[in-house]
Amino acid sequence: MQTQTAATDAGSTAREYLAGIKIVDADTHVSEWHDLWTSRATPKFKDRVPQIREVNGAATWFIDDSVLSSGSGFCAIMRDGSKTHGTGFRHLGLNEVHPGSYDVRERLNHMDKEGVWGQIAYSNLLGFGGQKSMLVDPELRLVSTQILNDAMAEMQADSGNRIYPMAMLPWWDVKLAAAEAERCADMGLRGVNMNSDPHTHGLPHLGDTYWDALWEVCVDRSLPVNFHIGASDESMTWRGSGLWPGHNDEIELAYGSLMLFVGNLRVIANILLSRFLERHPTLKIVSVESGAGWVPFMLEGLDYQMAEAYGVEPKVSMEDIFRRQIYACSWFERKNIVQTMRQIGADNLMFETDFPHPTCLYPDALDYMTTALAEMTADERHKVFGGNAVKIYNLG
Repeated sequence: MQTQTAATDAGSTAREYLAGIKIVDADTHVSEWHDLWTSRATPKFKDRVPQIREVNGAATWFIDDSVLSSGSGFCAIMRDGSKTHGTGFRHLGLNEVHPGSYDVRERLNHMDKEGVWGQIAYSNLLGFGGQKSMLVDPELRLVSTQILNDAMAEMQADSGNRIYPMAMLPWWDVKLAAAEAERCADMGLRGVNMNSDPHTHGLPHLGDTYWDALWEVCVDRSLPVNFHIGASDESMTWRGSGLWPGHNDEIELAYGSLMLFVGNLRVIANILLSRFLERHPTLKIVSVESGAGWVPFMLEGLDYQMAEAYGVEPKVSMEDIFRRQIYACSWFERKNIVQTMRQIGADNLMFETDFPHPTCLYPDALDYMTTALAEMTADERHKVFGGNAVKIYNLG
């Protein structure tokens, strides 16, 4: 059936393969505009929340007196639509990059041009897991997180519910995190973004019952818990660790970006081994911007190693738990992605572009996937390129 479908559709374009599908890009990024925090902060915090200050003639993000970022664009797509490569994007200002990285109307124009109906979105500045907020005291940390979530809820509303930013949590306190998850759900946000390693700050690891109050809120409010690569103190630099010395910045960037995928293998393996998902069998977990090719290897490896460690097969396999509750996002993979999809399950994979970051599929992201689309059945295309995201994030 699958071979016949591919042969019948031979020569079709990506748009033809995906005709009639409500395409959802499961991982994009929002570049924070300069007055996002200062325009919303009370006088007490106005001079302390994240804001732009000039350092040696360059716009630099600060929180209180700590530097958050030397660049302000967080985007590798230039204003003229061209794409820059290498590490130069780090120093681009917001006025130099694609306006769709921060402006709702321009972003919707970009989505329409690309043939994408909806986007799941993640902010940049505080770290993908909010880890950079730890530079300041808890009160300022919480205020900055809540202001960001307020701005993201406004963006979602202004987009006509086509752009869906994920809420940042004050993960350093489980009661605050649960309360903020409730507040964000009330504002209409459809998922939360979580730091994967709170134990590095003296808290229990995520498998501990300490976190049950948060998971219960996420289950009750149908909020998937997203683990984006680079979302903890273990990933504070894109360069990673372990690279042999003497390489230039571009090789370090490529290596670090690759090893971030391995970081999420570590996270998902720990989630499965801690078995807390068995206490919360309807909680949804998403591994974001991590690719998917490593998932079948990890699942088979975990089950084998656990059987060897205990001398008995586990009652519930890691693969079964994964298929029930965990989802992966993929973008650059196309040579083996169909085989990977069928190994982990078509219900557990989502398509993303990573717009507008350096490794994003741009332009013509869908065309990039044409050869993979040709191998998929119509049902598989529907699930991976939109249907799964609609279901997981309750996009209706």
